[in-house]
Amino acid sequence: MAKRGDDPESEDEVYEVVDLTEYARRHQWWSRVFGNNSGPIAEKYSVATQLMMGGVTGWCAGYLFQRVGKIAATAVGGGFLLLQIANHSGYVQVDWKKVEKDVNKAKKHLKKKANKAAPEINTFIEEATDFIKRNIVLSSGFVGGFFLGLAS
Repeated sequence: MAKRGDDPESEDEVYEVVDLTEYARRHQWWSRVFGNNSGPIAEKYSVATQLMMGGVTGWCAGYLFQRVGKIAATAVGGGFLLLQIANHSGYVQVDWKKVEKDVNKAKKHLKKKANKAAPEINTFIEEATDFIKRNIVLSSGFVGGFFLGLAS
């Protein structure tokens, strides 16, 4: 604290202004974890390390995908089954013509939106393909681990 005079009412605090954007550019978390090189992972780690990293992350992703997929399938299937039972019991009357009309309307709307979003999707696919090509060993380990995670 910087003091101006003896009067306690006139005390001013001095603050240092920190530019967080510049700090973030210089101290990125991945630079601390993976080093300062910005090249592909293949230049930084051995093949065994890349396979292990890819395999472990792939197995975790596959295992979670399997668990979440089972839960989602059970919820959707169970909901549809309950709807059919309620329909046959007379509790619910479903207007299937209206459902079909609404689904067709939604499909047309999605087709229009999909055509507009194509450039962003193509850019993402190109970036993903480039990453896979630059880090083929890590990607191979991830795919193998993903399939093992699905199987477990």
